[in-house]
Amino acid sequence: MHADTHEESLSPETPLVDVAVEVFRLLSDATRVRIILALKDGELSVNHLADILDRPAASVSQHLAKLRWARLVHARQDGNRAFYSLVDEHALRVVKEALLQAEHSVDERPAHHA
Repeated sequence: MHADTHEESLSPETPLVDVAVEVFRLLSDATRVRIILALKDGELSVNHLADILDRPAASVSQHLAKLRWARLVHARQDGNRAFYSLVDEHALRVVKEALLQAEHSVDERPAHHA
């Protein structure tokens, strides 16, 4: 059985619930969600992310530090530049599911059901 399908981790008693809540808290920031989406196709530098998000590089760097602390993104140094990528597909899956759920909040018949 694949590690992602262990049913015991889906029990209400799992201690991972508290950790999951922390992940949700971390992803409750629009800039961080946008960073996750921007990284879906591969690694990007802080400056490139800042350009994509139209945010100051220092602000993006602070958000990336939090995502890195939570092990959602990985940093690779190349000289004095840092490049960021997603650690795995899980954060992107959470964000995608949240966006699909958001469609239900704004549309009686969401496009993903058409």
